[in-house]
Formats: sequence, structure tokens, C-alpha cells
Amino acid sequence: MKTTKAILTELGACSEAVKWAGRKTHKQAWETCKRGDWLLWIADRFDVDRKLLVLAACGCARTVLKYVPVGEDRPRIAIETAEAWTRGEAMIDQVRSAADAASAAHALYAAEAAADAASAVYAAYAVDAAVYAAHAADDVYPLTAAHAAAHKNMAGVVRKIIPFSVIKKAIADYEGKEEK
Repeated sequence: MKTTKAILTELGACSEAVKWAGRKTHKQAWETCKRGDWLLWIADRFDVDRKLLVLAACGCARTVLKYVPVGEDRPRIAIETAEAWTRGEAMIDQVRSAADAASAAHALYAAEAAADAASAVYAAYAVDAAVYAAHAADDVYPLTAAHAAAHKNMAGVVRKIIPFSVIKKAIADYEGKEEK
């Protein structure tokens, strides 16, 4: 079994993440990471089910809806449409339209988080949703304890939707592919 650090290096993770992983087991890394964007990134690299990724991205984007101006519904609608897609209740064209509308809202990073969460349905934007959500929190809570809490909250959202058992299986599948 490869170390977490080795896998992150192979997958091209940023040096900060590789250094952070250090000697942590896979489970320790997943359960203690305070960065939702990192967790989504690794889940995406391990080809975790797209619907789980979209739900996790939507969850991260939801954490910053409070920064969207009152009466601006397009970001919320984009998130709801992407969530509906995961349940088979929305078509891809509806998701694209909602994502485009949220992006056009120009409500700073919160709208981009919603747009990217919706876009995660058909592209690899799940990580971007968490990044934009983190930026929205940064705008309100720059370099404060609340800022760190916002990042940690997003990591908790990702872990709630994508439990370690899913990642454990994905790691086993990844290592199995590497052996072939």
C-alpha cells in the first residue's frame, strides 16, 4: 500500500498538501484535513462518483450563499438545479442554464461557487466550487479564526457527503490500476 504522501505526489497535488500529508495514513488525512477544496480535489482524482462530487460541491457552495445579496436567487437556483440533477430530476441543459445564470449574477465569489457547483455536473468544476466558496469566506473573514472555521466547515461538508469508506475503496481501485 502506498503512503498518502506518495499518492498525492503521483497525482500532482500541490506541495503544501503533500507536505501536510506527511506520515498521515489515508484515513487520518481524510478525517483531519481542514480544506474542502483539497478533499474534493482528491475525490475527483480518484474518480469518485460524479453525483457525490456534485453534492459535495453544492454543499460547499451553500455555505457561502449568505454572502449573496438579498433578492439575488440565481446562485441558489444553480445549486438546487445541480442537486436536482443528482436525483434525476433535472436535465443537463437545465443545469447549464442555471450555472450560466449564476455566473452572470456577479455576486462575487459566492455566485461563482454556485455556478461551479452546478457546472460540476458536466465538467471537473467541483473543486472550483469549493475554492470560490473559500474565497467568498475570505472576503468576509480575511485571515481570522472565522476564516479558518469557514474552510473547516467546507471540509466537514465534503466528509459528510463523501465518507472515508468511499475514499478507501477509491484508493484500492487506484492502487489496483497502478499494478496492471
